[in-house]
Amino acid sequence: MKVAFVGKGGSGKTTLSSLFARFVAERGLPVVAIDADINQHLGAALGLDEGRAAKLPALGDHLPQIKEYLRGDNPRISSAAAMVKTTPPGAGSRLLRLRGDDPVHALAEDVDGVALLVTGAFTEDDLGVACYHSKTGAVELYLNHLVDGPGEYAVVDMTAGADAFASGLFTRFDLTFLVAEPTRKGVSVYRQYRDYARDHDVAIAVVGNKVQGEDDVAYLREHVGDDLLTWIGQSAAVRALEQGRHGVPLEVDNERALARMLAAVDACRKDWDRYQRQAVEFHVKNARSWANRAVGEDLEAQIDPAFRLPAAL
Repeated sequence: MKVAFVGKGGSGKTTLSSLFARFVAERGLPVVAIDADINQHLGAALGLDEGRAAKLPALGDHLPQIKEYLRGDNPRISSAAAMVKTTPPGAGSRLLRLRGDDPVHALAEDVDGVALLVTGAFTEDDLGVACYHSKTGAVELYLNHLVDGPGEYAVVDMTAGADAFASGLFTRFDLTFLVAEPTRKGVSVYRQYRDYARDHDVAIAVVGNKVQGEDDVAYLREHVGDDLLTWIGQSAAVRALEQGRHGVPLEVDNERALARMLAAVDACRKDWDRYQRQAVEFHVKNARSWANRAVGEDLEAQIDPAFRLPAAL
């Protein structure tokens, strides 16, 4: 299953992404965690020291090689350079299996059973000449070409704020966890995300964070309603991880919250037809708005109307 974590800056989405990925890995299940936030902190949240995390190979730096691999011998794609972030797979494309033997997963770092991929930080060379979506495009291509099965998990820590909805990437998930603090700002972000998601048939579940008591839970229930799945309370274990200390067990209530999250993901129905339809819709939108001009080709011709992802399982 493909899972996203979104929320306003400071809501704790990176922390919850790491807790969920570790929770899955501790149960012996295959999981890939992807840091797609402009602030690259997921590696440290998973337990890497800052120096090691900063040296991880970035997907954004290997985008030409990734495109060339995924293109395969698809006759509709003239070259790797003609691939954009929304290019969908077709006959002849190379597809990915979670943690497979391929050039994309070769960039992953194993962190206690979690395969970590990073988009790469926004560098000084990028300032004024690129937007961060030039890096997250590698994640969108990865998810477009990933054929994941039951009991397999791709967990993406998205960029903070409404920017998570600034590309078709937000439609690439079976379930999106919206991390919300029990504050006016926290629930206002929820309303904004809920409206975006509703317009594009995207499943959202709210996870409260930094909850200190029943009053906070009641506040979230009042403003979020049935979308509130569970909540995470104050945690000595999380604080220890943030300080670089390991071995502090997660609190029982927080473990139960993670278990509810995993159960919600497993209960999702995989809809490959919708997945492919959304990929095509956003590819057409991007082709007509900017990509045709940028590449100098009619990129709508890349769409293979007969292609279905389940046929590749």
